[in-house]
Amino acid sequence: MDYILNAIQQLWFILQVTTDYCIDISPQLWEGTKLTLGLFTITLLLSIPFGLLLALLRLSRIKFISFLVNAYIWLMRGTPLMLQIFFIYFALPMLGIRFDSFSTAVIAFTLNYAAYFAEIFRAGIQGVNKGQYEAAKTLGMSYSQTMWRIVLPQMVKKILPPLSNETITLIKDTSLVYVLALQDLMRIAYQLVKRDFDLSPFFIAAVFYLAMTLILTMLYQKLEKYYARYDD
Repeated sequence: MDYILNAIQQLWFILQVTTDYCIDISPQLWEGTKLTLGLFTITLLLSIPFGLLLALLRLSRIKFISFLVNAYIWLMRGTPLMLQIFFIYFALPMLGIRFDSFSTAVIAFTLNYAAYFAEIFRAGIQGVNKGQYEAAKTLGMSYSQTMWRIVLPQMVKKILPPLSNETITLIKDTSLVYVLALQDLMRIAYQLVKRDFDLSPFFIAAVFYLAMTLILTMLYQKLEKYYARYDD
C-alpha cells in the first residue's frame, strides 16, 4: 500500500513540475507563434490575389502568356519549397540581390503558394458551367464583367475544400523558416529542447499548431455551410 502511495506522490510531483515548466516556457513559444502567424497571414494576403491573377493569365487566349504562366506553375510546384528558400537567400546575393531572413521567407512562400492557389482557382473557374458565359454574353457583359460578377462568385464555393487543405498546409510549412534562423514556433521549441533536455516544448508546439489548424478548419467549415445554402 505504501509503495502505491509513494508512486502516486511521485507521479503527482512529476506532473506538477512538468505543468510548471510548460507554463513557464509558454510565453516564449507564444512569441514564436506570433512570427509564425505573421508569416502565414502575409503569405496568404499576397499569394491568393497573385494566384488568382496567375489563374486568369493561365486561361488567357494568348498562348505565349499561357505558356509562361504554365511554366512558372510547373517550376514552383515541381521543386521543393526549401530549395526555393535557399535559392532566394543564398543564390540571389551572388547577383547582387539581397533580402533579410523574413523577407526571404515571405517571397519564397508567396511565389510557391501562389502557384498552388493558381491551379485551384483555374480548376474552379473551368468548373463553372459554360452556359453562364453564354448567358452573360447575351446580356451584353464584357469578359471582365463576366468573370467578376458571374464566374468568380460561383468559383468560390467550388474551391473551398482544396483551398482549405492548402491553407492548413501553409500554416505547417511555416516551420521551414527554421533554416533561416527566424525565431518561429518550431525553432524556439527546438532551442528549448536543447537547452533543457526536455521534449515538452515539442508537445506544446504541437498543441499550438493543432489549435491554429483547428481554427482554420472551423472557419472553412462555416464558409462551406454558408455557400451550401445556395445549392438548392
